[in-house]
Amino acid sequence: MTAGFFSPMPPARTGVADYSAALYAAMRAQGDIRLNQPAAARLYHIGNNALHGDIYRRALAEPGVVVLHDAVLHHFLLGALDERSYIEEFVYNYGPWNAGLAERLWRNRARSASAAIYFDHPLLRRIVETSRAVVVHNPAAARIAARHAPAARIHVIPHLFIEGPQPAAYEVIRLRASLGLRPSDTLFGVFGHLRESKRLAAILEAFRRLRDPRAALLIAGEFVSSDLARAMSQQLTGPHIHRVGYTPERAFWRYAHAVDVCLNLRYPTAGETSGIAVRLMGIGKPVLVTAGDETAAIPEAAAVRVDPGLAEIDMLSDLMRWLSRFPSDRHAIGARAQHHIARCHAASTVAAEFWRILAESHA
Repeated sequence: MTAGFFSPMPPARTGVADYSAALYAAMRAQGDIRLNQPAAARLYHIGNNALHGDIYRRALAEPGVVVLHDAVLHHFLLGALDERSYIEEFVYNYGPWNAGLAERLWRNRARSASAAIYFDHPLLRRIVETSRAVVVHNPAAARIAARHAPAARIHVIPHLFIEGPQPAAYEVIRLRASLGLRPSDTLFGVFGHLRESKRLAAILEAFRRLRDPRAALLIAGEFVSSDLARAMSQQLTGPHIHRVGYTPERAFWRYAHAVDVCLNLRYPTAGETSGIAVRLMGIGKPVLVTAGDETAAIPEAAAVRVDPGLAEIDMLSDLMRWLSRFPSDRHAIGARAQHHIARCHAASTVAAEFWRILAESHA
């Protein structure tokens, strides 16, 4: 069986591109798969941004197996459709009685990045019910997809662990020293595209409440909007806060090995599994994640969960203080995380699952 593989690929600055490059290499080792070429079996990677426009349209015209990297496509469709088409799509998903709601959401679309109501209406029905099979990375995303198309064939495959270049020990030591860190200091890190749902404002406030001269915070990534960047600019200044922009692959892995704890919060959630969280756990780093169905498959002792809501900042600050003061605890959490990723997220295992689903859908 020959399969076509359709996805953004590096150098596109997106986690889906990095994921797809690793998955494509693993699948090529097991069978005949061809990048962006027509084939009887087709694998489409869909995310919640404009990079996936052509792939989304092709997946509707030539159905195959779709990988939903986000279980919410609302923001993608807001950008891809005009007002009339958007309202029609909303009605197709949720019924004609919701046409008025669709009109209001269109008028207020500038709030879509942070308003929970947009995440509550994922607009998945058309792609899910058209596809021969749908792959998601966690049970929460599976439930969201099934709610839109109960008869669809939906499979949960763990997000693969993307192995990167291992920096030399001296590179990590030099990097930490360049940030003014002593060997015993604790470096917390936030990675990836910086959007409202990454809870950056809450993280910065929790860090300030630490008032610990032995702790530092690294913010590494690009803001998704200039408005958010301006709104956050004042909060990103101050002692022990280090700001870097987009980090190419080799630089990313140096920073990943340099941090002691990764902060990877998501709320509201789009049903996604964070590739950054999987990467950091895979190299033995403790990761703080937002509690919810998206992270429920991680063993309780292999990650640190933060409840969303009113107590988020207090809880986050207390957890950061604990991990800063007790390095043996964070090392133990990181070791359990690394074991879990090696057991459940290996690239060869994930690739074999994709081949199985492609074969079943093609039969």
